Amino acid sequence: MRSNSTTTDNSVTLDAVSCQADNPKRRQELIHLHQELLDCMSMNFHATNELAGVLNTHLGCTISHIKMRESSTVKENCDIIIQAMSEIQRQVQKIDSDMKEKLEPVLYQKLYDIKEPELEKIAIAHRVFSIILGEATSTAGMVAIKLIGSNLITLTVSKLVSLLAQIGASVLGGISITILGLGIEMILHAILGAVERNQLLAAVRSYEEHLAEFKEASEKYQRAIHEVTSSVRQQVQ
Repeated sequence: MRSNSTTTDNSVTLDAVSCQADNPKRRQELIHLHQELLDCMSMNFHATNELAGVLNTHLGCTISHIKMRESSTVKENCDIIIQAMSEIQRQVQKIDSDMKEKLEPVLYQKLYDIKEPELEKIAIAHRVFSIILGEATSTAGMVAIKLIGSNLITLTVSKLVSLLAQIGASVLGGISITILGLGIEMILHAILGAVERNQLLAAVRSYEEHLAEFKEASEKYQRAIHEVTSSVRQQVQ
């Protein structure tokens, strides 16, 4: 029999949780929440692979492509993309270090001077990569300037890495990607097994907040990468 007792703000009974689970609107919200997470992660995997491909082709990097693992947990997939993003950060930092090492201080400063024409910056960067690689592609300098001269690394990647870590550490981080695709009943069952039932609604609300931030940061990340890759495509046409 369902109890008629009420719940306080800090205490949600199993009956209240069941009521929330039975609420069609709430069920639909949760389904949409998890689908948004999967969509965002999938697009970020794709964008990261695009950027890795550009770095490998034009700047001599050897960044491995990544793939979502449906048999793994949300956290494990977050860790995969964090590792790839961290490697991209290291490679871009190396590009900057190479520029600083190979160039005279005056030329190096020109790369970050907003008053300097971009074509001149690209020409400087191209000369450096011609020395480093022996023979650089015609777009190497442009790619280098786009990366070190934008906020791709300092803002979008750092923000995403932080949010991915938060999502991975949240209650749903331990849930399998496969379970997320199987239906809300299994998701709720998995959550109930992961947290005290009086923490469920707070955990879901917290997860929704993380996802909202994650979605916004993902869109900025994907736009920044699209700017680089579209410039490359225009250059080679």
